Amino acid sequence: MTLLDDPSADGLEGLAITASGLQRSGPTHVPVERYISAEFKAIEDAKVWPRAWQVACSLDHVAGPGDFYEYRAGWLSILVVRGDDGELRAFQNACRHRGNAICEGTGTGLAELRCPYHRWAWTTSGRLREVPSRKGFGKIDNDEYALLPAQVDSWGPLVFVNLDMDAMPLSEWLEGIPEDASWANVDEFRCNSLVVRPMPANWKVVTEGFSETYHIQGIHREMLGHIDDIDAPQKLWHRHGVSYQQYGVPSPRLGRNVPDQIVWDSFISCIGNRLGLDSTTTHPCPEVPDGQTIRDVIADRIKAHQASLGVDISHYDTARATGATQYNLFPNATVLVWSDMLNVLSSRPGLTPDDCQFVSMNFHRGPKGSPRSTPFTGEVPADTSMGLVMNQDITIMKTAQRGLHQPGLKHLSLSAEECRVINLHRNLDEWCGT
Repeated sequence: MTLLDDPSADGLEGLAITASGLQRSGPTHVPVERYISAEFKAIEDAKVWPRAWQVACSLDHVAGPGDFYEYRAGWLSILVVRGDDGELRAFQNACRHRGNAICEGTGTGLAELRCPYHRWAWTTSGRLREVPSRKGFGKIDNDEYALLPAQVDSWGPLVFVNLDMDAMPLSEWLEGIPEDASWANVDEFRCNSLVVRPMPANWKVVTEGFSETYHIQGIHREMLGHIDDIDAPQKLWHRHGVSYQQYGVPSPRLGRNVPDQIVWDSFISCIGNRLGLDSTTTHPCPEVPDGQTIRDVIADRIKAHQASLGVDISHYDTARATGATQYNLFPNATVLVWSDMLNVLSSRPGLTPDDCQFVSMNFHRGPKGSPRSTPFTGEVPADTSMGLVMNQDITIMKTAQRGLHQPGLKHLSLSAEECRVINLHRNLDEWCGT
């Protein structure tokens, strides 16, 4: 028997699923131990994180020779480096002398990779260059003591890493996502920021919070005025999933004949920045021309705002201009693709089942041929505000982890609408075994 208690879980793959469009014989049960058990975490640490492709950073972090970024997942540390020859490489972040981490955080302009402990040094291609007091070690072959390599590759502006040198190529790992997202020309996006925040929750609690729209009517009621949270089509590949979400339209939960003012106010209060407007203040609802909808007006405002920034998205229709395509990448990343921006939300495992790091990367669409610039990158305290909607998500993630520890709770009960959450656990079955 698999760890995921659902004999029909495999039947969801390939189906078009919405919150209201698929009947099932009963909920899918997921054991609570997956979120609180040290034993299950040990299995993930051994079988998932050293073998799966993971989003590490953006190309903007490693755009020039000597640029580097350190990616951490639990105890694992991978150093992404742009070599002085222009090649992108990744290494296990461990000195071949005594194992000390060679670089931390992110930076630019490195001429070499030098361990701060005893000052062993490598070239940016990973070959050993210098050993202080080398004579005392006897014979040391520079190639034999090269840094331990990891795989690295990119899709659009995103850099992925994998410690398994025998893993499938990233292009195969991503399945149909690059083709599905080809409309967005993701190479045009430039990274603004990468923020890491500690989270007192299991990494799956965080990832699952961005894997369904069922919770919008629970904690994001401000959004109901401008998003259809019920009829968003979903699709599953084997490892990954997607939700196609309509923005600028009211939720069916609000009934019929929802006033345009409700849609407008809801959109502004949550994502007014897409129109260049301050979400903390009110703005009068614009007139809607005959033959158009408030969604058309919002789409035109988004295009106009982008045009003011030198970006042309006039070729997108109303649905593309306003909507979002939300990809959930196994194991731990959500990639939100919009006409005007891109967001990546991921969770990196912590050192216990009850902690992780929540990572938010934000991108803007640059004018064609625009150069890359250094994004803001840093760790922020746990009480840092991340905006109205994100703050609501974070608050729930904390209380969810506490609830999972209650002794009477044995399993989670998931609906078909939560198929992307189910798909995560189906893959964990495959990777972790019974």
